[in-house]
Amino acid sequence: MPQIEQSAIEQSSNARILTVNAEILSVGTELLLGQIVDTHAPVMARILAECGIGCTRRSTIGDNWDRLVGALQESLSRADVVVTIGGLGPTQDDLTRDAIAAALGDEMEHVAEYEQELRDLFASRGFRWTESIARQADKPKCARFVDNPHGTAPGLICQKAGKVVVALPGPKGEFDPMAKGPVRTFFEGLGGGVIHSRTLRIIGMGESHVEDLVRDLMEGENPTVAPYAHTGEVHLRVTARAQTREEAEALIEPVHQQIRSVLGDHLFGTDETTLEQSVVDLLKSQGSLVGVAESMTGGGLAARLTAVPGSSEVFRGGVVTYQLAAKVSLLGVGEATLKEHGPVSEAVAREMAEGARRVLGVDYALSITGNAGPTSDVDGKPVGLVFVGCAGPDGVEVQEQRFRGVREDIQRRASQTALSMLRTQLAAAAQKG
Repeated sequence: MPQIEQSAIEQSSNARILTVNAEILSVGTELLLGQIVDTHAPVMARILAECGIGCTRRSTIGDNWDRLVGALQESLSRADVVVTIGGLGPTQDDLTRDAIAAALGDEMEHVAEYEQELRDLFASRGFRWTESIARQADKPKCARFVDNPHGTAPGLICQKAGKVVVALPGPKGEFDPMAKGPVRTFFEGLGGGVIHSRTLRIIGMGESHVEDLVRDLMEGENPTVAPYAHTGEVHLRVTARAQTREEAEALIEPVHQQIRSVLGDHLFGTDETTLEQSVVDLLKSQGSLVGVAESMTGGGLAARLTAVPGSSEVFRGGVVTYQLAAKVSLLGVGEATLKEHGPVSEAVAREMAEGARRVLGVDYALSITGNAGPTSDVDGKPVGLVFVGCAGPDGVEVQEQRFRGVREDIQRRASQTALSMLRTQLAAAAQKG
């Protein structure tokens, strides 16, 4: 196992494993300008966690020598491991390898054998050679190269004075194989365990309400429990540190069950299980069919359901009735209803759901009508006012909601409400037997 300063190692009170902490430093002015979205840092953070290394901070630095060296020195003052992403190419603004040497107080050296490999590669492919390409054969003396079969800039693993710096290239086709291959193998020998998380997904409660109900569990150290909000739902992340993934799962499971006993049916899934997936699973288990009638969401609810593999077994179809005439001709919404109540109303949501259930010949039908903005409707209905209907064997339920946010948020929350209503009705039907 590579040597890490003992002063930076702690013993977990619940599992005798070494705790190694890391920071990730993404390099590139294009990231700061918003021209490129940093998708590599989350991948690297997951790899670190799976190898038992805690990522305590992520930073982004532009292609500036002084700021880059300063950021590296600052990270090294806190962390055992620093991972850099980007800045390893042949151009003058690729500063990472030299900045690492400066931050570690190391000298640079040129590896002539690797330069020759690069020259042979360029010659074999008929590419034009420029002297700047040879910069990729430079490295700090304390570093070893990490092979890059998909590019010309090798990665680096640098070890000096009890610190580790790992440098990875920026292009995705080069970053992914290196990070998930030899670098991951290196980290597996460094971490001495795993950090594993399970995400519990909750509907129908706000983040503060969820936090109040599980506050005692949030005070635990291993596993830890932390809430975070998503549009229309709340997630609880339960994270355990252990020697193996199986041991971490064993620590997480009883906490998961305690949370389930507290939250009940509000807990609809774990990890990647979406609300629409849980609804489709319930429909399949009961042999029921569903259809939708949409106005404001323009087919977004149907798109969510059909994104679930195997949904064709339970989803019969949908009708997008954006204009008033379509509501009348396709769903049988009464002209008198529209005139008296307006298209954004409980009455219209009710008739849309009933019409869709009848026209599509399904057990359940969902309807959505509302104003997603950015301006009020012609009849003065405010932005965010939404009516969601759910028609089933026992009748029709309609909910009035007043959502906040931009247009996309309101549309997402409306479809969340519709799916949640259907899930509640399906759960009640299952309890009846």
